[in-house]
Amino acid sequence: MSENMQNMGFGTKAIHAGKEGKNPYGALTAPIYQTSTFEFDSCAQGGNRFAGKEDGMIYTRLGNPSSALLERKLAALENAEAAVVMASGMGAISSVLWSACKAGDHIVADGTLYGCTHALLAHGMTRYGVEVDFIDTSDLAALQAALKPNTSVVYLETPANPNLKITDLAAVSKIAHEYNPAIKVIADNTFATPYSQRPLDLGCDVVVHSMTKYLNGHGDVIAGCACGKADFMGQVRMFGLKDMTGAVLGPFEAFLVTRGLKTMEIRMQRHCENAMKVAAWLSKNPKVEKVYYPGLETHPGHAIAKKQMTAYGAMVSFEIKGGKAAGVALCDHLKLCTLAVSLGDAETLLEHPASMTHSPYSPEELKEAGISEGLIRMSVGLENVEDILADLEQAFAFA
Repeated sequence: MSENMQNMGFGTKAIHAGKEGKNPYGALTAPIYQTSTFEFDSCAQGGNRFAGKEDGMIYTRLGNPSSALLERKLAALENAEAAVVMASGMGAISSVLWSACKAGDHIVADGTLYGCTHALLAHGMTRYGVEVDFIDTSDLAALQAALKPNTSVVYLETPANPNLKITDLAAVSKIAHEYNPAIKVIADNTFATPYSQRPLDLGCDVVVHSMTKYLNGHGDVIAGCACGKADFMGQVRMFGLKDMTGAVLGPFEAFLVTRGLKTMEIRMQRHCENAMKVAAWLSKNPKVEKVYYPGLETHPGHAIAKKQMTAYGAMVSFEIKGGKAAGVALCDHLKLCTLAVSLGDAETLLEHPASMTHSPYSPEELKEAGISEGLIRMSVGLENVEDILADLEQAFAFA
């Protein structure tokens, strides 16, 4: 990224970063390079590219101009040296973890994670000789006590899925790196997005995203990415992605995410504004037991969120009086808002984590992670907020 672009605003970077000269034929929009392979000028050129002695495209599983443009843009937004895109968020997480860990290593992970991430760590990595301990990473003393000589990764989300727990990224990174500079602190930044929070600036080593969500923003792509130092991202690409997962993002999906990023700043402004109003409304609703939103002063992590986030995101979780039955009744009577998993779409989405996104957790693990049976997770969309609140109000009559 040029120094001139580095000093520009988030919205400008989301639109312009990553471009290298004019597109073919002077096209304003970068073309979709819908090709599996690339021709060489000579055997020597092909050999040099395979040997890493010469830059250039070889085969789309290893890189593609459509993906490369998106990777440069993502690196600019996360203030990273490099980025790698994958076919899903789980493709990104697993590619990074396979690159960072080997048999005999130890991972310290937060107990509150996306359900499939928890399953990968609890039931996947452990099958291949990697030890995993789940703790509350917001408890810094617990983190210090959990580190071991063979710890290679500290993994967390903040805000965490689905109860929006906040962890101090700078403090976690400092503790881990003082114990062993080689430990990689990996943060899933999907909920916050680089619009609101940049973990690498706070000392983390790697950022992962489900680009399916806010980065794309339109609910029509499954995609993921990782951002970090260029040398480690090279390992993620050439080992974790190429050899271990094969979770390659297609050129058309890369094009769609690149297009979605052009409107990300204005989308996030509306998302965050709506979410704050919804959270404040819920906090005054007599049928709501508790509201989880880091922008509320009542949130236990508000002070840390205020320190490390520039906005509080668009995810709101809440517990209804009456528990699971009341929550299910609410969800089943929505008219405008949509009962669906995922997040970051233009539409407002609600789901019941215990039976949906976090069903891989056992009842005991749900309790330990602070995920109650009555918790509802809400991805606040881009509709007029008055209409969102009106729909919630009519649905609450059945809760």
